[in-house]
Amino acid sequence: MSRLDAVEQLVRTPSVSESEGALADVVEHELRSIQHLDVTRVGDNVVATTKGAVTGVLLAAHLDTVPGDVSLVRREGDTLYGLGSCDTKGSVAGLLELARTPWAVGVTYVFYAREEIARARSGLLEVKEVRPDLLETPLAVVAEPTLGAVEAGCQGSLRARLTLRGQRAHTSRPFTGRNAIHRLAPLLRDFSDYQPREVHLEGVTYVEQLQVVKVVGGVANNVVPDEATLVVNFRFAPDRTSQEAEAWFRERVEPMLDQGDDVSIEDLAPAAPPSLVHADLARLVELTGRPARAKVGWTDVATFAAWNIPAVNFGAGDPLLAHSAAECLRESEVNEFVETLTMWLAEGFSSGEVPK
Repeated sequence: MSRLDAVEQLVRTPSVSESEGALADVVEHELRSIQHLDVTRVGDNVVATTKGAVTGVLLAAHLDTVPGDVSLVRREGDTLYGLGSCDTKGSVAGLLELARTPWAVGVTYVFYAREEIARARSGLLEVKEVRPDLLETPLAVVAEPTLGAVEAGCQGSLRARLTLRGQRAHTSRPFTGRNAIHRLAPLLRDFSDYQPREVHLEGVTYVEQLQVVKVVGGVANNVVPDEATLVVNFRFAPDRTSQEAEAWFRERVEPMLDQGDDVSIEDLAPAAPPSLVHADLARLVELTGRPARAKVGWTDVATFAAWNIPAVNFGAGDPLLAHSAAECLRESEVNEFVETLTMWLAEGFSSGEVPK
């Protein structure tokens, strides 16, 4: 069976967030057949560790996908099209193959649920709560799709809801009220004119983004609206803490708000530093043969950073295709992922050698 065949089997197993049980069963069954691994299941999360070894590295991939139709899975030559093929079932298949080798370094493999939904629901956090010992490691690789390169750190994400007030009136006599939707104009203009800030850290460049993602307002066709809402997403670089990102955002919008308006922070996920100064992670970059890039989206590298664990993103597939109708995985991409990690793991890490 080719590597792409193995990925296709996983892609044909539905695993939308909060419905990962069937895929977790497949992964658990595969891992329990490998004699040199200890396997633990926590809910729909499966963790395997090298028996009798101190973990030198943790390799993690999520099992879930966004909603979609797995009946649309198809093969065209060396390319597999289908939901989850690159995000992240190509990496899951690759890690399952790597798990069959008893490396000289202790390895922990983590296959976790609910990465694609609210962070509070993450299976990684569930494992941390129930069995924190399973996640003890000196460094980690999060197998998000990166198209053959290491993507360092990740940007943080702030989601805010801005509610502006007005006063209802009849549209034939608008001067007796105040149009809350019209009041959005300065904010919309400001966000539209925003120039992304670039931040250079450890040789990679993060580009911040500020985008309106939702507008809500209006009462009836003959009523001046008394309330209007914007939902805004701010992606911030790792040189800002979450608190600094929130303070920057509030300071930016404050001049355009009046008494009675409201700014509510609905979600705030921290950024993560690059960690490319870590010798073993720098070596992984060398083995890819490509320069490292900044991860401008959010990933669980930030979760490991919050636990003081250096981590990077490295996985099979093109991140630009994730969640799209064109999502696919080429056999060369999963081959490169497995072969690069094979070289890296074969070198071993002094912090996690298997006892002789």
